Amino acid sequence: MTAIATLPSFLSLLFFILLLSSNPLPVSSILCNQDDKKALLSIKAAFGNSFHFSSWTDESSCCEWSNVVCDGESSRVMELNIFDGDLHGSIPDVIGDLSYIHNIVFYKLPNVVGPIPSALAKLKNLVYLTIRETNISGPVPDFLSELTTLNQLDLSFNRLSGSIPASLGDLRRLTSLDLSGNQLSGTIPPSLFQKLTTPEPPSLRLSHNELTGEIPPAFGKVGFSEIDLSQNRLTGDGSLLFGRSKPTITIDLSRNMFEFDLTHVEFPEAINTVNLNENKIHGSIPAQKTKLESLQSFNVSHNDLFGEIPSGGAMGRFDESCYLDNKGLCGKPLAPCK
Repeated sequence: MTAIATLPSFLSLLFFILLLSSNPLPVSSILCNQDDKKALLSIKAAFGNSFHFSSWTDESSCCEWSNVVCDGESSRVMELNIFDGDLHGSIPDVIGDLSYIHNIVFYKLPNVVGPIPSALAKLKNLVYLTIRETNISGPVPDFLSELTTLNQLDLSFNRLSGSIPASLGDLRRLTSLDLSGNQLSGTIPPSLFQKLTTPEPPSLRLSHNELTGEIPPAFGKVGFSEIDLSQNRLTGDGSLLFGRSKPTITIDLSRNMFEFDLTHVEFPEAINTVNLNENKIHGSIPAQKTKLESLQSFNVSHNDLFGEIPSGGAMGRFDESCYLDNKGLCGKPLAPCK
């Protein structure tokens, strides 16, 4: 009797399961966090519902939208990558509601204008922030120092002005900072990279700005992987960035007003690129340069160097353009020494 009595209940359950399988729940109700979806749709609206966001519809899962990446377990939005779109407007404050996001990219968007929104300071999980090749303006905000998990910050080739905030030195995990191609002025903060807690060698790119003053002496103790200070108005001694045991791959100090003696400078063993052209550097070229097996780019043109160019090793890779306008230099590939 018990089995017979429970048969209708079993059939009802089976019918319900079959009904679900033939009419599954919308993907969006399973995969897309509704708070994240609301924020993303507000971002779309802020940019005039551009065709760039055509896949962003209320009927679909935001985890399936273009330019969006979700975490597979939590279904929270982890990445927002917007690039090469005909977007008009400013980055809206609602971006600060994507509370779990790790990576934000706005790239090659010439009609994106306005300041960097203060709402970004709410994103306590942000690891990578790229706003590159846009027309955002205003200062590099001090509030970026509140993003304590930030590892890479790229604000290059925009219209940012003012000074570099010293508070960026409080970011203990920041190992890559790119502020190139803006209108930044003032001096380089000595606080940068002084509190790092990660073993990864930092990268610093500040080229194509209006920076003045000297390289902070504290940078002499930093083992940069890359440092590019080219095309500014910097002065003083750039030799403190060199050192045989440093992990540096690239040093570019070109088109500044650095003035130091190159004679006894020791190049990092793994150096690939050295650009020192268009400065006031004097002395001679160290013979150690001939033993640098990884060196692919070397330019000391338009300085005040003298003496014979060392020969042998990798020196044959570099033509006369690398040495031009140093009145005291001689030897291959320039004229023979007298």
